[in-house]
Amino acid sequence: MTRVPKFPVLPRRLPDALTALSLAALSWCSVPAFAIVLLTATIAGDGRSLHLGRHDGYAAPLLMVAAAVVLALPIGWAGRRPVPVLGVVLAEAVGVRVCGGRTWPLLLAATVLVFYVTVTRSQRTAAAAAGGVLITWGVVSTADTPAADLLTVFKLPSAYQVVATFVAWILGNWIRLRQDHAETLREQAAAQAVQAERLRIARELHDMVAHSVGIVAIHAGAAARTIEIEPAGARESLTVIENTSRETLAGLRRMLVALREADSEEPGTAPAPGLADIEELAATAVDAGVGVTVQWRGEQRRLPAEIDLSAYRIVQESLTNVLRHAGAATCRIRLDYTVDGLDIEVVDDGRGSAGGGSGSGGGAGTGGGSAGPGFGISGMRERVSLLHGRFSAGPRPEGGFRVAARLPI
Repeated sequence: MTRVPKFPVLPRRLPDALTALSLAALSWCSVPAFAIVLLTATIAGDGRSLHLGRHDGYAAPLLMVAAAVVLALPIGWAGRRPVPVLGVVLAEAVGVRVCGGRTWPLLLAATVLVFYVTVTRSQRTAAAAAGGVLITWGVVSTADTPAADLLTVFKLPSAYQVVATFVAWILGNWIRLRQDHAETLREQAAAQAVQAERLRIARELHDMVAHSVGIVAIHAGAAARTIEIEPAGARESLTVIENTSRETLAGLRRMLVALREADSEEPGTAPAPGLADIEELAATAVDAGVGVTVQWRGEQRRLPAEIDLSAYRIVQESLTNVLRHAGAATCRIRLDYTVDGLDIEVVDDGRGSAGGGSGSGGGAGTGGGSAGPGFGISGMRERVSLLHGRFSAGPRPEGGFRVAARLPI
């Protein structure tokens, strides 16, 4: 499975109510701090203080505080509307410069907004934001500067603004690219998970329906041939068809219930089949005219659910191929419990050399004999591969076909 790296995800990726509330709270909490910075550095600074006219007594300090609050207030909407707020801040910087105040706090706030816009908006918007900051910096830095001294604005410390803006834009693009990459990997992982689940469902349906249809076809043919000369035998075959059909419908219903995430204890549902049902599975093959023997070796114990189900499906698919394609008279199933795994072997005495070895639906199954591709062998191989086991299937030199699998525990 593809491993998805964990990168910090900013609000563009998580537009939920909690993130929006947190951003709004952070933006409004920064307003008082920004107002204090503006008050001390821009409005009440020495030599280049913002000109507010002549006021006596307490009027001048109160007016300076009010001006700082008004200038800082747009920051409260930065979390939701960063682009309009950036435009207001840049306009404030120009206005403060015209009035003779210091602009570096406003330009610093604009640089932070450039970073946020770069991460959360399109590349075109981010480039326009960075360009707007640089143009505003150029305007406020060159105001009242003689033409001969224009190049001096690029000297330190004034040039720090240019460097900071480029750093903010580059860092925002880097984070955005990492987020895009992480999102792409998550989408790919989700698509792979969906595909794996579709393959699992296809294997389950194939193994379940193919076995049942094979049993039904055999007994239907037997009933058609004996219904007039041996009604009792035909009745028995029809009973097997009825029971097999009911079991298949129950299995399909269990699968649909699981897919719809319904209650697993709903009336009419049953647990998934496993090795405990092997004897019953062998009995259906015996009823179809194939002598099946089941050999148990080792100490039988409870297996993990996925191994138990996969072992049952492998035996079921092997018996299906024996019944439908091999023309076998006998079949032997061996289940060997070892210390670290389960060995499965299904051997028949049918036409092992006639098949191709790729599937059960047509030419290749256990025994083979029909033309056309199938999915039995490939489905079994996929099951074993998902459990990190070993699988082999092919005709035997002495005749017949052999399916062998080892499932590690």
